[in-house]
Amino acid sequence: MHVIPFLLKELEQEANTTGKFFKLLKPEDFQWKPHEKSMTIKQLASHIAELPGWIDFAINTNGIDFEKMPYEPPKANNSEDLLKILEGSLKKATDALLSVRNEDDLLQTWTIQNGEQIIAAMTKFESLRVSYSQTTHHRAQLGVYLRLLNIPVPQSYGPTADEPF
Repeated sequence: MHVIPFLLKELEQEANTTGKFFKLLKPEDFQWKPHEKSMTIKQLASHIAELPGWIDFAINTNGIDFEKMPYEPPKANNSEDLLKILEGSLKKATDALLSVRNEDDLLQTWTIQNGEQIIAAMTKFESLRVSYSQTTHHRAQLGVYLRLLNIPVPQSYGPTADEPF
């Protein structure tokens, strides 16, 4: 079985769902967070927007070393900025998936580390799945933020109290 077509389809579906969430965000809420340990809406949404780009990392590198590659969050001041970041991440991910000529290459090891500390070692395919899972996980968090702000929560995989079938 060839998995790339399925990954591409899922990537597009997830991006469409994420876009529905982003369109509901207002700049005046960007600094809001539900708890002192939580990310702000801006931080959370920006992270969600860039997650598809992880697919490009997974396919085109052998890993990431956070010590050598410090994190610089994307700049977003409104929903339109978030959608542009998502669109760019989606393009990078799509191009990377389309570049895979031999799916067996996705069985190579991909490592996450911070200097000498190995955080995780997995196959490139597993790293792709982590990217998809992280998107779902963090978008669900964003859904809770929306609920707490009395913003109607859109459907992801089924109806919500605000958007029934």
